[in-house]
Amino acid sequence: MYVGRDMTELSMIPKSEWTDSELAYFHHSFQQIAPYLNAEGQTIHREIIEEIEARGGLRNSEATYTQGTRQTYD
Repeated sequence: MYVGRDMTELSMIPKSEWTDSELAYFHHSFQQIAPYLNAEGQTIHREIIEEIEARGGLRNSEATYTQGTRQTYD
């Protein structure tokens, strides 16, 4: 379950100030509803993707003893 700031609060600050878990959560959420997004939603999703790429992608691409390969949201 996601525990953090909601989209209303996040929409008022630049994507560069979002945490990695917020970017990962909302990227996953937008990815799930992509076919239903309007132009504004597609723009927000694109900006999230661009910020993830600017940071070098999401970490945890390999599993370790203490964590799996999925980015945790909370």
